[in-house]
Amino acid sequence: MNSNEVKEKVIDESAQGSTLALEENKKNTRKLYIESYGCQMNFSDSEIVASILAKEGFNTTQELAEADLVLVNTCSIREKAELTVRKRLEKFNAVKKVNPNMKVGVLGCMAERLKSKFLEEEKIVDMVVGPDAYKDLPNLIEEIDEGRNAVNVILSKDETYGDVAPVRLNSNGVTAFVSITRGCDNMCTFCVVPFTRGRERSRDPRSIIEEVNDLWNRGFKEITLLGQNVDSYLWYGGGLKKDYEKATEMQKATSVNFAKLLELCALAQPKMRIRFSTSNPQDMTLDVIETMAKFENICNYIHLPVQSGSNRILKAMNRLHTREEYFELIDNIKRILPDCAISQDMISGFPTETEEDHQDTLSLMKHVKYDFGFMFAYSERPGTLAARKLVDDVPKADKKRRLTEIIDLQQKHSLYRTQQHVGKTEEVLIEGPSKKSDQHWMGRNSQNTVVVFPKENYKVGDFVIVQIEDCTSATLLGTAVKLSKNN
Repeated sequence: MNSNEVKEKVIDESAQGSTLALEENKKNTRKLYIESYGCQMNFSDSEIVASILAKEGFNTTQELAEADLVLVNTCSIREKAELTVRKRLEKFNAVKKVNPNMKVGVLGCMAERLKSKFLEEEKIVDMVVGPDAYKDLPNLIEEIDEGRNAVNVILSKDETYGDVAPVRLNSNGVTAFVSITRGCDNMCTFCVVPFTRGRERSRDPRSIIEEVNDLWNRGFKEITLLGQNVDSYLWYGGGLKKDYEKATEMQKATSVNFAKLLELCALAQPKMRIRFSTSNPQDMTLDVIETMAKFENICNYIHLPVQSGSNRILKAMNRLHTREEYFELIDNIKRILPDCAISQDMISGFPTETEEDHQDTLSLMKHVKYDFGFMFAYSERPGTLAARKLVDDVPKADKKRRLTEIIDLQQKHSLYRTQQHVGKTEEVLIEGPSKKSDQHWMGRNSQNTVVVFPKENYKVGDFVIVQIEDCTSATLLGTAVKLSKNN
């Protein structure tokens, strides 16, 4: 399997790290180096952090050696993700021996999970900051500047960072993330997110639309609305979603759910592409799908994690949907949006999983035929209900074999799905040069599939109509025909 070509690759459990660079503010004198790992929310949060610290005299840099402050925004979703962070801290330690004035901070979910224990385990770390405490960074930096360690991992009931204008880091100037919710109320037994990011609360839709409009005015052509569970978005004036029943009748009458927010965004900028991630099958409603069908600028793509095809395992995971309910949702999506692409998250080897359960997962995949997916072997996460109540009893060899079978089947389905595009003309948003050839552009179609074609006279940010001529399991290959009417 060629990792450069196969879109349905298993995302390395260590997550994807990237160094983020910010346009220099000439008045700032200190250098910030920041790396992000894990989900899109972490990358979005790093933009918030950079914005807050820009006001405190920091410019970001891509050179680790020249940094005054090094921050690593961490992920706890997999054990290997945490191991990667610890290895990076070893690298930072080597640099710190040369530059002893450099300070190191750990942000994000791993910081929230380990809290002050991090300072004991990793002597290099000066500061530990949870996902809801980024506004306290100026105070925490003052503490470490004075030679004291600093920790703030208090989870908030209302923080959404809606009043912080994110700095677009390492941006292609075309696509951007817009955070709409924080936290999660779905207590899946394998997941640490409710413990590291707190309960669900939604951002004021007015601030979301303001951010969308600002991005359009700055030349961005596509946004992705982000949340641990976007379908749970519910604005009724602020506060936790779980407290909605206590809201006044007026608040309930004027509340905004996710379908309504999608509509507001689509209407605010009719030529801007809109994506969203991540959805939860138990919370996705027909009105969301119908809203997608109503507006051309909402992309025909849904990331719909299922995790397992076995009802018994779904129950053990506390996934509040059955196999049959998931099929019904898939069938409704395909009925209302026939061209909609669907991707998955899948876990192999969850505690007590049998061969029969595994076969149920494979049969579910055969029914859906996902466009691509993100697949993992189960790893026990401390603090989760599964870690406390279930024995990790599936042998490692069985986990690995089952995962391989899932990947192999997904690769076949991905090729099947890309082949369906061959011979069609599709609108593609150019995001940048192809990784393999500086003579070709790379962009994505509405279904989130990568499309590569010769550059000719087009430029980054153009919507172009591309004739699809060939494909791999991950990429569509073609020739641009003309500019789209959406430019």
